Amino acid sequence: MRTLFNIGRSELAGLSALLLVVLVLFGLTTPRFWSLATFQSMTFQIPELGLLTLAMLIPILSGGLNLAITFIANIAGLTMAWVLQSFGGPEAGSLAFIIAIVAALGVGALIGWLMGVIVAYTNAHPILVSLAFMIFLHGIGEYLTRGGDISGFPLFVATMGHGTVAGLPVPLLLFAFCALVWHILLTRTPLGFSIHMIGSNQRASHYAGIDTKRVLTLIYTLSGLMCAVAGIVMLARFNSVRVGHGEAYLLITVLACFLGGVDPFGGFGRTVSVVIALVTLQVIATGLNLLGANQHLATALWGAFLVMVMVVRWLWTRYRPKEIYDRDRGRPRGPAPPTPPGIRVRTKAVR
Repeated sequence: MRTLFNIGRSELAGLSALLLVVLVLFGLTTPRFWSLATFQSMTFQIPELGLLTLAMLIPILSGGLNLAITFIANIAGLTMAWVLQSFGGPEAGSLAFIIAIVAALGVGALIGWLMGVIVAYTNAHPILVSLAFMIFLHGIGEYLTRGGDISGFPLFVATMGHGTVAGLPVPLLLFAFCALVWHILLTRTPLGFSIHMIGSNQRASHYAGIDTKRVLTLIYTLSGLMCAVAGIVMLARFNSVRVGHGEAYLLITVLACFLGGVDPFGGFGRTVSVVIALVTLQVIATGLNLLGANQHLATALWGAFLVMVMVVRWLWTRYRPKEIYDRDRGRPRGPAPPTPPGIRVRTKAVR
C-alpha cells in the first residue's frame, strides 16, 4: 500500500504540473482562453468524454480493453430514444423518461455482460472481442436507423444535458458522482482488489482463490453500464442520437488512461490521476479550438501525443534515478541494517 501511495503521489504531482503548464501556455497564446464562456464550455464537454473514459478504465486495469465503448453508448442512447418515441416523443411524461433510462442502462449492461462472458469463458483476447462487438453494434445501429438520427424528445430531457444546479452543470455533477463511485469501487472493495490482481497476473489470481471468470464478467458489465450513462448524457446534450456520435472519443479515452498513469498491461491505475489527465486533455482540445487548429490536425496530434506518452513512460521507467526508484518502491536507502545480535547469517558457497 505504501508503494502504491508513493507512486500515485508522484504521478499526481506530475499531472498537476502538466495541467498548470498547459493552462499558462494557452492563456498566453490566446486572450479568449481565460474567459468565463470558455470554462463553462469545458465543464459541459468534459462529462461525456469523462464517462466514456471511466468505462475504458476498468477493462484496462484488468489487462484488457473495450474498443466498443462509443457504440455501446450510442445503442443505449438509441434504446432510450425509441422508448421515448413509443410514449409520444415530445409529449412523453416523467414515467416514460424513467422507463427509458432504465431500458438504456439495461441494454448497456447486457452488452457489457455478453462481452465479459465471451472474454472470461472462451479466453478470447479482449481486443478481438470488443472489436467484434464494435463492428456488430455499428452495423446493426446503422441498419436500424437507416444511417440517420432520432430526435424529438420532451423539453425536460434537455435539462440533463444543459441544466445547472447551484451554478454547476448537471452533466458535470453526474460525472463527479460516477468518478467517486469508481474511486471507491477500485480502492475500498474486494472487487477493486480483484481487478488489480487480475491485471497483474490472471493465473496467479485464479490460484489465489479469486473467481476470475466472475470478476471479468463484472468488469465488462460495469463498463457497459457506464457507457450507457454516457449515452444518456450525449442524448440529452445533443437532443438527438445516432450511431456515429462520439467516435473520435475512443482514442482520447485511451490516451487519458495512459496519461493518467494506468499501466497498459493492467494491474495499476488511479481514478483521480485519470480525471486530472482528462481535464488536461480537455484544456488542450479547447486551446487548439480557440487557436483555430484544423480538426484533422487535432486528431493527428492526439495520436502523436499518445505515442509520446508511451515513449516517455518507457524512458522514465528504464532510466529514472535509482534514488527515485527506491523511494517509489518503498525500498530503504543506504546500507543494509545490521543483523540483530544472536542471529547468524549463513551463506552457501557457490561452486
